[in-house]
Amino acid sequence: MHCERFRFLRRSTWRFSGGCLGFLAVVACCVVGCGRSDSGLPSEPNPGTRRQLAQGELVGGIAENGAHVWRGIPFAAPPVGVDRWRAPHPPEPWEGDHLALDFGPPCIQANGLLGVDPKAAELAEGEAAGSEDCLRLNVFAPAFALGEVPSAAQALPVMVWIHGGGNTVGSAAVYDGSVLVQQQRVIVVTTNYRLGMMGWFSHAALAGKGVSADDASGNFGTLDLIRALEWVRDNIATFGGDPSRVTIFGESAGGRNVLTLLASPRAKGLFHRAISQSGGVRTSAVASARNFRDDSEEPGHDFSSGEVLLSLLQADGLADDRDQALVLLAEMSPDGVAEYLRGKSPSELLRCYETDRMGGMYQMPQMVRDGHVFSKAPLLELFRRPGAYNAVPVIVGSNRDESKLFLIGVSDAVARFVGIPLWFKDERRYDVMAQYQSLAWKASGVDEPAAALRDSQGPTVYAYRFDWDEEPTVLWLDFSSLLGAAHGLEIPFVFGTMTLMGAEDIIFDKDRMPAARTLSNRMMSYWAEFAYSGDPGRGRGGDLLPWHAWEPSSAAAPRFMIFDTEIDGGLRMSSDSVTLESVVERAQADPLFRDQRERCEFYRELAISNEWFGEAEYRAVPCGEYPLVDFPWDD
Repeated sequence: MHCERFRFLRRSTWRFSGGCLGFLAVVACCVVGCGRSDSGLPSEPNPGTRRQLAQGELVGGIAENGAHVWRGIPFAAPPVGVDRWRAPHPPEPWEGDHLALDFGPPCIQANGLLGVDPKAAELAEGEAAGSEDCLRLNVFAPAFALGEVPSAAQALPVMVWIHGGGNTVGSAAVYDGSVLVQQQRVIVVTTNYRLGMMGWFSHAALAGKGVSADDASGNFGTLDLIRALEWVRDNIATFGGDPSRVTIFGESAGGRNVLTLLASPRAKGLFHRAISQSGGVRTSAVASARNFRDDSEEPGHDFSSGEVLLSLLQADGLADDRDQALVLLAEMSPDGVAEYLRGKSPSELLRCYETDRMGGMYQMPQMVRDGHVFSKAPLLELFRRPGAYNAVPVIVGSNRDESKLFLIGVSDAVARFVGIPLWFKDERRYDVMAQYQSLAWKASGVDEPAAALRDSQGPTVYAYRFDWDEEPTVLWLDFSSLLGAAHGLEIPFVFGTMTLMGAEDIIFDKDRMPAARTLSNRMMSYWAEFAYSGDPGRGRGGDLLPWHAWEPSSAAAPRFMIFDTEIDGGLRMSSDSVTLESVVERAQADPLFRDQRERCEFYRELAISNEWFGEAEYRAVPCGEYPLVDFPWDD
């Protein structure tokens, strides 16, 4: 297997109409973040934002809405050269004023159509976008005059946002926390972290003599997040934040990172509440991350570090095929392997992965259960053990139509032209697949973790489902059916920006925008109250529907809050919880599936994306004459 990527379609192909660009912007927002443009954020320094850090003097600016903003603050030394694939270290101090007016560069990622690197247009196809020197964070705070920054009991709770993007793409730069801080009086921190093969590349040659357990872990992206939280602990009081009330929150891969931080002993005491939006609990065994795919005892992932190394040797012409690469590798010393790997450019490394042609995301082992940064036990197993993880108040939630975002681009039930959806060819098929894939996401990312955490830590676990689906029809595209309450669409509601990188007119009908803003205000109020007290309660104003903790006492007991506008039922509690097992049972009996072949298609997707529904469970499903096998199983 040589280092060849799926080629991206040329950018010009997509530029045949403003509608197509708008659609791509919507997908980009949902995948990597629904942010606001830089136009509302400061471009000039303001002396009223001067703050003294241990590193030196910091000066930011003032956003259009009055919030104070500091962008691109180094929270770690650059992880370059010999520090590539090592734990992050504190940054060096600086002399004079550090002007924090620009976001730092995104971390290394594939130069895809939906990339977040402003310089990506200048890059040739196949190059890596972003920079290895990317460990920067951003602080948003209400406007406090010098000498009036709150402290001690008056200090504000801190909310640290972890962006999504499959842990292979994305950037903190597309999230604007200024509305949330102004409206709810909290401090918001958004942070970068190493992605993909820079963040979770675990190889024995990088874990040799003289390296720390952190360095040997392979969990560098996770350690970056921990370093950012250490920076918050040490510095946030300077901005008016309370280091004893830190909430971590994130969406998609960011939500998954939130849940894995619950499980990391290295993060103990660095945060005090956690919110996982559309997250998950999937992690990787060391064998999966390192071994060759044909290992007889413990096969590795198709894109394990061992397989990537074999691909590099072939791509460099040092071996003609995989067998020759294995022989050559056996003759290399561990130090030689480490030096070889650190000498490769990010683009050379990225060509060894199959990157998605739209989003630039790719599959590889992440969150390696190394026994130090993470326990060797899977997350759900840990969550069932009192004292085995960092028990704090938790919110977990998902969107009702999570999978529609992804089905738009791959389902054969939708007619497309160069990737742009045109109309439904089979709306029933589209809806049933979206319903069951989204139910499975809810089971694995919300209900099962919530039930496990509730059993361990008591009534400090809260859950939600986001149901807003009031998009308009634009030209011939009914976005309420195509997207509905899709993956990522809750983000502008949580941040209060109600913007989608210029595509908001496609999603937010102006006549229904007031109702959407009301829902956004309610969600921000609950999120902020949780950051203040660890209980979303009735929101900051005390005037919303009580959000009850997950209650397992009976089938009819309230378990999660539904977020929607009044026209579709408004805020309400629900008890309709599911497990992966119950979702499979429901699918097997549901006449909405046309035949067993459709059910087996759903079962295969379930097997690909969830730990519980592994090879044995998949093979036990009655798929009749349609067994979908030959899948690279990865635990």
